[in-house]
Amino acid sequence: MNAVVSPAPAPSPLPEEKVRQLDRLLDGLAPHQLYWVAAHSAAFAARQPFSAAPKAEVVPGERVTVLYGSQTGNARRIAEQLSKRLEAAGLAVRLVRADAYPQRELAQERYLAVVISTQGEGEPPDDARGLVEFIAGRRAPRLPSLQFTVLGLGDSSYPQFCAIGRQLDARLAELGGTRLAALGEADVDIDAVAAPWTNTVLEHAGEVVAKAPSLAVRVPNLQAVPSRTIYSREQPFEAAVLANQRIVSRDSEREVRHLELSLEGSGLDYAPGDALGVWPQNPPALVRQWLDVLKLDGGTEVSHEGRSLPLARWLGGERELTRLTRSFVATHSTASGSGDLARVLQPEHAAEFARLLAEYQPIDLLRRYRGAWSADALVVALRSLTPRLYSIASSARAVGEEVHLTVATVDYLAHGEPHWGAASSFLATSDEDGRVPVFIEPNERFRLPADPSRDIIMIGPGTGVAPFRAFVQERREIAASGRNWLLFGNRHFSQDFLYQLEWQDALKQGALHRLDLAFSRDAADKVYVQHRLREHGRELYAWLKDGAHLYVCGDATHMAKDVHAALIDVVATHGGQSPEDAKAWLADLLQQGRYARDVY
Repeated sequence: MNAVVSPAPAPSPLPEEKVRQLDRLLDGLAPHQLYWVAAHSAAFAARQPFSAAPKAEVVPGERVTVLYGSQTGNARRIAEQLSKRLEAAGLAVRLVRADAYPQRELAQERYLAVVISTQGEGEPPDDARGLVEFIAGRRAPRLPSLQFTVLGLGDSSYPQFCAIGRQLDARLAELGGTRLAALGEADVDIDAVAAPWTNTVLEHAGEVVAKAPSLAVRVPNLQAVPSRTIYSREQPFEAAVLANQRIVSRDSEREVRHLELSLEGSGLDYAPGDALGVWPQNPPALVRQWLDVLKLDGGTEVSHEGRSLPLARWLGGERELTRLTRSFVATHSTASGSGDLARVLQPEHAAEFARLLAEYQPIDLLRRYRGAWSADALVVALRSLTPRLYSIASSARAVGEEVHLTVATVDYLAHGEPHWGAASSFLATSDEDGRVPVFIEPNERFRLPADPSRDIIMIGPGTGVAPFRAFVQERREIAASGRNWLLFGNRHFSQDFLYQLEWQDALKQGALHRLDLAFSRDAADKVYVQHRLREHGRELYAWLKDGAHLYVCGDATHMAKDVHAALIDVVATHGGQSPEDAKAWLADLLQQGRYARDVY
């Protein structure tokens, strides 16, 4: 009887620990299940950013390590672009996400480029928390042989602009590192800073890294496969509007809309947890306000950066009008001659400046502190309009070549005048004859468990429930055996229960196993989702101990912090741990990818 000889496995590109984890996941699966895993992995790989070829492993000193920490994908995008250009220059490069970086290797690094965003009130992105804490802590090694550079991404409409990038830059220097290139600080108009920073890194890396011994790296002779789609952030797809409906009652204090867009013919694909990038237009009424207040003619031709457009078109679709920034405050303080504006820009008045950013749009500043602006100066002073990201509220398995969004319309009165949001107003007024320029922004850290038998816990108040609609649809389509628990909150049960009928139907069908609600304005004592977490802490902790994955989506400023504090209390109370140990336990879940947050 002839023996059956199994083919020798191909050399693994994965670390040994990852291989062991993979073996544990696959152990016990039937052949048809293993084939499904293989097909699922291939489909997942097709959605990832293209890399020309895997490179053989080299020791840390012989390569440039490009390290990124990203909450919304921008830092990842810039890091990928830098890596490709370094590779094209003939340098050995390793691109790695912060939470996958082996911290013990930091002491051996010789050339390090870090691209990292700052979130909320000066916090690192979730995938970089562990690394930032390590570098800032006492266990960080001395780095006398390191040459490094940092690009910080931020939003100057927040007081702690690029705080994490600044901290890492200062700390790496404090540990003995030498700057390969100066710190870059990019605002939401990222490429304006990222492009020259990348050029500087390439120039200096080419000078010093080329001197490293044994630089040559063998590259397998693989044929590059082009991307299946030509649509991207830089070249968005014009998606037709299929549906646009209000999903709160007429007497609700806020307008929330459900949009369905067609991706037919685009080749765009997405997974539950991804975001849809939308390139908006500013509301026409807001453009008229700017022209009226500044007494400017919208037909005035303005030439800037090689383009010539009427001022009204610059303001309508090219310039940011709804977000106040430090740079615009500084420029307008000069244009208006206002001592008050100049004063709040000083470091000792940081709290007052933070209130200004929170309470004012640029138009409010123009009204309160009158100043003379020319059309040319205005276009130069305003930053470029950038896309907005919305958590996708659908599973492609369930809706086909469509993508669904849950959008809260920003439309309010302040300082005696109407105010609008750029993208939300654009989407709210898009009718079924309209088109919306869109692209897919992958969110690799906000994914359903690879094992469909795992339970999931979803915490999504308000429009934060959007990705969980996609999660439930997906789990129903693949017949996942794991349980699904949703905690949803809003103001009023009768007015603001988003997707109420869908959740009730999912409960009946068994696609949703548990639903807990918190409507804050329906009782004298306000109840939020964090209160429900504490109420059901015993069950919550039991689910987590049994391997459940935990997801949080929504407001980063208040909700996410309150939810995290409640989770610490739950783990400490029902796990018999100290608060410090409970924090560490949750941090470990975050590192494992079992605690994921999509907060903004």
